[in-house]
Amino acid sequence: MSITVPKKLKQGLKKAIIIILGLYVMIGMALYLLQEKILFRPTVLQQDYKFEFSYPYEELFLKTDENAVINAIHFKVENPKGVILYFHGNAGDLQRWGMITEFFVEKDYDVFVMDYRTYGKSTGALSEAALYSDAQFCYDYLKKNYNTETITIYGRSLGTGIATYIASKNVVKQLILETPYYSITNVAKHRFPIYPVTNLLKYKLPSFEFIKKVNSPIFIFHGTDDAVVPFKSGKKLSEIASKNQLNFTTIEGGNHNNLIEFDAYKQGIDNILK
Repeated sequence: MSITVPKKLKQGLKKAIIIILGLYVMIGMALYLLQEKILFRPTVLQQDYKFEFSYPYEELFLKTDENAVINAIHFKVENPKGVILYFHGNAGDLQRWGMITEFFVEKDYDVFVMDYRTYGKSTGALSEAALYSDAQFCYDYLKKNYNTETITIYGRSLGTGIATYIASKNVVKQLILETPYYSITNVAKHRFPIYPVTNLLKYKLPSFEFIKKVNSPIFIFHGTDDAVVPFKSGKKLSEIASKNQLNFTTIEGGNHNNLIEFDAYKQGIDNILK
């Protein structure tokens, strides 16, 4: 027995399929063309902007290549326990991140935090290669004034991939990761499961490849309610690292931006930096 589909229904189905395919292609093109605007959310500061912090600091302008100048803040305390090279998240600028990193200055650590290209007062074109090379430049800058065994690498969110890269390439005291990802591709697959994001993304930041080559102790903090970088992405990353050097702290109920409000995070950081 054959079923005859009315002509109008056929035309309606065909039209619906064309619309759905059109939307799929349009969204895919937007993901490809606008991926930098989705991934990076910088705010720009005037070059004469005056930072206001609670602790003494030095403002630096580092010419990392012919076409880029990186703005950085270097907090310095008397008799520091060490120095923290901090790689921040994807939004804001040094005014915000300087205030956030004062949490570590309070613990008697020098802190060095840079703004990525296009952020704050930093200039130059963004690329994944530039993120790595600028970060290495900052590590090399610190290495001139600090023993490498006193340099702690800290990454938060976007900055965790950069931090893991630097720790994999250099001698460091330890690596601390707050809300890290397995890779940017892994996070994108979670958000856009129906798209071939592996082929669409220009930024991969494969932390899982870098973490295998880290020889220092690794500390990871991740909240179970993180809606930006899924907890399972950070957990998956932790499973790549050597168990002998890894400490993973689960923050029950923690989201992407509030881990500092939890005792588990504060106590964990105190134990690491004591």
